[in-house]
Amino acid sequence: MSRLEEVLSNIPGNPLAQLRSLDERYTKLRQEVNLPPQVIYSSPGMLQELDYDVVICGGTLGILIATSLQQNGQKVALLERGILLGRQQEWNISRSELQVLLELDLLTIEELEKAIVTEYNPARISFFQGHELWVKDVLNVGVYPFYLLEKLKEKFLALGGKILENTPFVSASIYANGVEILAKGLKLSSRLLIDAMGHFSPIVQQARAGVKPDGLCLVVGTCAQGYPKNETGDLIVTTTPILHQCQYFWEAFPAQNGRTTYLFTYIDAAPERFSLEFLTQEYFRLLPEYQQVDFNTLNFQRFLSGFFPSYQNSPLQMPYSRILAIGDSAASQSPVSFGGFGAMLRHLKRLSNGITEALKTDSLTRKDLALLQPYQPNLSVTWLFHKTMSVGINQTIDPNQINNLMSNVFLSMEKLGDEILNPFLQDVIQFSALSKTLSSVPPQSVLPLLPQIGLFSLLDWLKHYLALGLYSRMYLVGKNLNKVPFLTQYSWHRWLESWQYGSGYDYYD
Repeated sequence: MSRLEEVLSNIPGNPLAQLRSLDERYTKLRQEVNLPPQVIYSSPGMLQELDYDVVICGGTLGILIATSLQQNGQKVALLERGILLGRQQEWNISRSELQVLLELDLLTIEELEKAIVTEYNPARISFFQGHELWVKDVLNVGVYPFYLLEKLKEKFLALGGKILENTPFVSASIYANGVEILAKGLKLSSRLLIDAMGHFSPIVQQARAGVKPDGLCLVVGTCAQGYPKNETGDLIVTTTPILHQCQYFWEAFPAQNGRTTYLFTYIDAAPERFSLEFLTQEYFRLLPEYQQVDFNTLNFQRFLSGFFPSYQNSPLQMPYSRILAIGDSAASQSPVSFGGFGAMLRHLKRLSNGITEALKTDSLTRKDLALLQPYQPNLSVTWLFHKTMSVGINQTIDPNQINNLMSNVFLSMEKLGDEILNPFLQDVIQFSALSKTLSSVPPQSVLPLLPQIGLFSLLDWLKHYLALGLYSRMYLVGKNLNKVPFLTQYSWHRWLESWQYGSGYDYYD
């Protein structure tokens, strides 16, 4: 029996079977043709009666926007394929990012503090044979999803919202005045359908026509007891050169009942890529050296695995009226971020206000809703980062090239100060900070990258980099204007938000 099989056989819930099932989905995703089933239809005529203003599919993160919209006076129903329960593993985030839960009155201060079950300082950033630095107050807070979702459910129901559990989405038909949703065992209708079902939503699969992702992040990890030191965390650490045509990255956090460690890597969707099971074997092989621990002293509580697809066509604008994708469904995270809870919180206020205004002004056409998920150059520029941290399946590069680059980049940002470093670590890219960092990185670290990333990728990045500068200027000018001719109030607000979030100025405002 391998170490992987031995460990996973002792963790409840049959994680080995789940890992292999996930590997089957991962293998299918990397195939050239993945024609998805049709789940969205167009229907002539009008619906006679509408049950809700909004129906949201996907409850784990959908409950956040559902509660906010219900509080704004909308009539909301939430569909969840299983039971709406938060997972046991904490969501790590920065404390400042949680303030939106108080701003939108989704939690009280007391509830928020109770939801925070771990908090540590400092966190390490370190690269193999390179630079090491420590930061404070970045992704150092662990939120307990089980408690958080329970409090949000209570508030949502108290406000009059409707939760339909064990009710998976089946299909939807779009009419002129609404959407008719077919779910397991029932049919309901609403003015707007929100897709919060994540990367593998059937609606998203149809909208993307089954195309392969442009990039993937693979991640495996555990929560275990028995680590001799558990007071600090790791945000991004490497302990090896390039192995198996990829660079391994580590992160670690103190958890409520142990220590969570992850191994992750950035790759393309080539069919020849190794499996998640292989990456898990590598995780268990390298873990003792990474954490300086005797493997036999560890008591594993949970196993975690996943893969996160990224598309350069993001955020996703739905090709349908009256349907809006949010969170991971919209791919509103960058290709170097895991998205999920953090990405949802970052856009929660913007989406809540925007959807409410769309409903009030009946701005629910495909064109109207596209303004709620606009092009964001600060996300698009991170595609170059993804490429610099990944290796093509047939590329040959210096085994320590990625480590050398990242070591020099973070050394430069450390010298420039926390106002440059901290937003970057929270996936907020800003024109001024990026320009200062690029100008301070030694050319000898950058020049070897050109064959790795290719001229086309560099020119494409330059386009987004210039757009980032333009969006920064547009927001600084636009935020002082109340109205712009030829634009409705709804459209003007959405354009202003696109400049704000697309330039990273939402980090300050």
